[in-house]
Order: sequence, then C-alpha cells, then structure tokens
Amino acid sequence: MMNTIIKLEETALFILGIFLFNHLNYDWWWFLVLILAPDLSMIGYVFGNKMGAFFYNLFHHKGIALLIYALGYYLSIESLQLAGIILFSHSAMDRVFGYGLKYEKGFKYTHLGEIGK
Repeated sequence: MMNTIIKLEETALFILGIFLFNHLNYDWWWFLVLILAPDLSMIGYVFGNKMGAFFYNLFHHKGIALLIYALGYYLSIESLQLAGIILFSHSAMDRVFGYGLKYEKGFKYTHLGEIGK
C-alpha cells in the first residue's frame, strides 16, 4: 500500500514538473533530451561508493532542484529554471521506478529500500 502511495505521489510531482516546464520558452524536445541527464552523476561511482552516492544524491535531491528553480525564477534566468525542473522531474520519475537517494553502502541501497527486492 505505501509503495503505491509513494508512486502516485511521485507521479503527481513528475506531472508538476511537466506543468512547470510548459511555462518556459523551450521546445518540448529539450525536456525529452535532458530528462535523463542527471543520471550522468552515476559516473561518481567510478571513484567508489562514497563519492558515487554523494554525486548521485546531489543531482537527485528534490530540495536542491527546487532551490535551483527558485533562484532561476527570482533572477529571471530561464536556463536555471530549466535545470531545476529537469532535476526535480527526473528525481520524481526515478522514485516512481523505485530508485531513491543512495546510501554509501552501494548503488542498490536507497532510502526507498534495496533495488531489485
């Protein structure tokens, strides 16, 4: 039951990201191209689990995404708003599929539970 509630909530947040993106002056293909860009942070795992978790969590933290978006909104910098929306939307999408913030123990250990179980 809780897993379903989390997935519904994260789906709603992903839709919110699409709604916010729709208010920017970017073509839709930008959203489609950039939505997976935050996963480049997984490169941090080349340097070990601790660095991997740090970089992954940095690029998948919705609070940071919202701060970037708010800064872009406040300063009227649309590219910052876009970055915040992409980070936020990607993080919500990941959580729909069960990928949460990572523990230093390894990639498959997340705040939503172990991936694959």
